[in-house]
Amino acid sequence: MAVAKSVKKIKVTYVKSCIGYNKKEAKVLESLGLRKLNDSNVLPDNEAVRGMVFKVRHLVVVENV
Repeated sequence: MAVAKSVKKIKVTYVKSCIGYNKKEAKVLESLGLRKLNDSNVLPDNEAVRGMVFKVRHLVVVENV
């Protein structure tokens, strides 16, 4: 029988507009599931998500859940 591991999660909140920034950053926000300002999404805490958050760290706030 497999033992289920608890997956760590992070809450990412979009707090600053990406207007005037690189268009790639807007695409990263979309891939994180963030569409409008003050939009939040709970995501798994893994390397892929952390890498995307690092690219837009000046536009989002990250909290542990």
